[in-house]
Amino acid sequence: MDVSPLHELEPGTRLVVGGDRVVTVDEQLSAAFEPGDAILPLTDGTILHVPAVDRRAARTAVDAASHAFEAMGQVDDDALDAFYRGFADRLEDDTTFQLIAQANEQDVASARERGRSTTRLALDDKMRHGMIEGLRGWADGRSPRGEVVQTLDHDGWRLEQVVDRLGVVAFVFEGRPNVFADACGVLRGGNTVVFRIGSDALGTARAIVTHALDPALADAGVPAGAAALVDAPSRAAGWALFSDRRLALAVARGSGEAVRQLSEVAQQAGNSVSAHGTGGAWMVATSHADTDRFAAVVHASLDRKVCNTLNTCAIARDRADELVPVFRAAVERAASDRGTTPKFHVLERDRDVLPSEDYTTSVAIHRAEGLIDEPQAETLIEAQLAVEWEWEGSPEVTLLLVDGLDEAIELFNRNSPRFTLSVISEDPAEHERAFADADAPFVGDGFTRWVDGQYALGTPELGLSNWQLGRLFGRSAILSGSSIHTIRSRATQSDPHLHR
Repeated sequence: MDVSPLHELEPGTRLVVGGDRVVTVDEQLSAAFEPGDAILPLTDGTILHVPAVDRRAARTAVDAASHAFEAMGQVDDDALDAFYRGFADRLEDDTTFQLIAQANEQDVASARERGRSTTRLALDDKMRHGMIEGLRGWADGRSPRGEVVQTLDHDGWRLEQVVDRLGVVAFVFEGRPNVFADACGVLRGGNTVVFRIGSDALGTARAIVTHALDPALADAGVPAGAAALVDAPSRAAGWALFSDRRLALAVARGSGEAVRQLSEVAQQAGNSVSAHGTGGAWMVATSHADTDRFAAVVHASLDRKVCNTLNTCAIARDRADELVPVFRAAVERAASDRGTTPKFHVLERDRDVLPSEDYTTSVAIHRAEGLIDEPQAETLIEAQLAVEWEWEGSPEVTLLLVDGLDEAIELFNRNSPRFTLSVISEDPAEHERAFADADAPFVGDGFTRWVDGQYALGTPELGLSNWQLGRLFGRSAILSGSSIHTIRSRATQSDPHLHR
């Protein structure tokens, strides 16, 4: 079969996707395509266009990380410790950090002008200290490299199963500067990393690389390129990165649709994927819920908007008169903590659970683009239970009534991203049933915000996976530095005459 580069793309060209479907190139894509570009047809009929400039940016970064990986076998743990501490020290140094903060201020201002969310973009003192703490955590952490996980003695020889470094790990993540430090955790096990950060935070990322990351690598004697930035603002650079077949693992973090696309791009290239997309935790207050406990955990689950924030709450119908007011008060308390007003969504069937005036009275809801007058409550259909509310300052939640725990679990399994479930009940049997039947990697009995590698495991996390794309093989849904490794086999022969 003749294989040659694609130099032009004619309108009307038919492309096979998924083995049994066809999509057609339109005139707009045809006109935009230039020699050196690439196209990536997806199974939903979308054709992704990857310009040559984005392919070059991704290739340059992977080249650097691949060359660095070849040298990482000779980099010892002391050098890696020095890298992490040097990176942390530079972030802790006020003079150095001021240069990064200035870049971040420009990113935040630009994002606000464009009506973009800045809740995860602003590199405030809390995020700065979290990055420093995370880097020092990597420095103090155990390297899995070289660990013997199994030894088998045979007549005349021994077999050892040994943990070793995996390869080049690619991260595509939203505009969160702190993930930049988290992702460097892959170096702990002797791997290298390539980052592609959201365009909102690209200026911040460039400043971190220039003033903290690259100098820390150089001073520690870690190969240049061991942590490489794809210096391109376009999403297409992320598609180009994930389609590079030299990757050992592709890690996607961001919105559900973006992560779905990235995952498919990587899978088409034959790359393993760790997907961290749609979040939003669910909580169920059963007929056996303790009122005070319920109030406390709802409030604690809404302190800020991240993936493990409470998104959907199901309340037993026979306790609705008592628990709905408790739920509302806890949500309003969380909003009051932020100086805002909450937003509620309810199933159309449960419309009467809230006062009728909530659907007609407008309140100021804090959105990315500013304060917007909206009804305090709106109805939705069951399919919309899958929506993760990406709120800015006003806590936003879905409330539904259920006849019991079984119905709540059924709705969770059918509509949620299958991520986090918290069951509030004083009945131990209900907790056992929830763990057995709910299709979720994270199940608890209190506030939802415990779902975090640093908080739960005491180790910096690289991402949290839902089960939207299926259960994960052989590892936790918390991706940590020690998760990224391979197992090699080493034979030691004591009998030189051994044969089969």
